[in-house]
Amino acid sequence: MTADDRRVALVTGATSGIGVEIARRLVADGLRVVVSGRSVERGEAVAAELGDAASFVRADLTEESAAEALVAAVVEAHGRLDVLVNNAAIDHTGPLLDTPASEVRATFETNALAALACLQAAGRAMRDAGRGGAIINITSRLASIGVPTMAVYSASKGALLALTTAAAVELAPLGIRVNAVAPGMTRTPLFEAWAAEQPDPAETERRVAASIPLQRIAVPEDVAAAVAFLARPEAAYITGASIPVDGGYLAQ
Repeated sequence: MTADDRRVALVTGATSGIGVEIARRLVADGLRVVVSGRSVERGEAVAAELGDAASFVRADLTEESAAEALVAAVVEAHGRLDVLVNNAAIDHTGPLLDTPASEVRATFETNALAALACLQAAGRAMRDAGRGGAIINITSRLASIGVPTMAVYSASKGALLALTTAAAVELAPLGIRVNAVAPGMTRTPLFEAWAAEQPDPAETERRVAASIPLQRIAVPEDVAAAVAFLARPEAAYITGASIPVDGGYLAQ
């Protein structure tokens, strides 16, 4: 396979945490990867680290037509788009009954509506190319369980999970597979910052790990491995699935 024949992946929210590791893993698997996010400084640094197989395109996916422009930029630069990883997301924590509508809208705009727009734009590009493709939505264990103060975030990720199954059925005749990866607690910068704010960070981490059957907190590489599998041709008969990467938490 020549460099021009390599499959092309677009990873949104790929300037930190899980997104960086997904991009790194897909490059290691031989794909060309377009890293996208809002921070030019971080995005260009990630692309530079990954080498010639990666490039950066800035996008704020809450802006109208941003998803369409992003996918168009990928196709214009590389002539194809084979894999979309909808990873861009924002966190939200707060009492449900006191959460302002503005915060609800902001959470859904990034976690659900932006992902939907990227899925539509990428799906159209894959349909027009006639090669099929793989779309992988990063959801959360919280799409399937209830946790106090996380209702708005859970609802946004639950919407993305529902989109995954419906889109998988509708796009299957086009050869486009749509799956989800649902991480549990993962050692991202966000997690590390949260743990550091606790009265006893070490005890907090011990308690979190003890709640997980595999007795450890995930690392971004765990999530990236699941994404990489779903992106591969070996997963050609898998669509509409949600793979929990949570150490067995949801199985309890």
